[in-house]
Amino acid sequence: MHISFAVFADAANLSQEGKLNILGVFDAVQVAALPTIHPRTHFVVRLKADGNDTGSHKLTFRWLSPFDEELWSSSGEMSVAPTPNPVFELDLPIIAVVDLPLSVTGQYTMQVTLDGQPTASVRMIVNGPAQQPIIPGAVNGMVS
Repeated sequence: MHISFAVFADAANLSQEGKLNILGVFDAVQVAALPTIHPRTHFVVRLKADGNDTGSHKLTFRWLSPFDEELWSSSGEMSVAPTPNPVFELDLPIIAVVDLPLSVTGQYTMQVTLDGQPTASVRMIVNGPAQQPIIPGAVNGMVS
């Protein structure tokens, strides 16, 4: 089993036909203040499996701060049934809707682990409120 792709998005769903729909893929956010929560973030993972992947598998998501501190994690078990045709791969889309805690600006990482092995890392840059540049010798940051 392998990950075809993993992304952050504004929205995602599966159609009646089983098609994966993803809207608003992003890898950076601008926030007005920190700390904050980026609400209802859709984290989309497309797994591909073949006949050798039949059975139970553990999938874990870990949300890491720019300092590699774990801020959030979730894991679950999934069962892969035998493929109807062993030549073809199965699509196994995963859509996780999560609230992501953001405490500082910088590069955050969503780490994906499959059966205890790290398989993907998706990064998101968090930019904070605009700050005035600091000029040495300027009183209160003011220059005339």
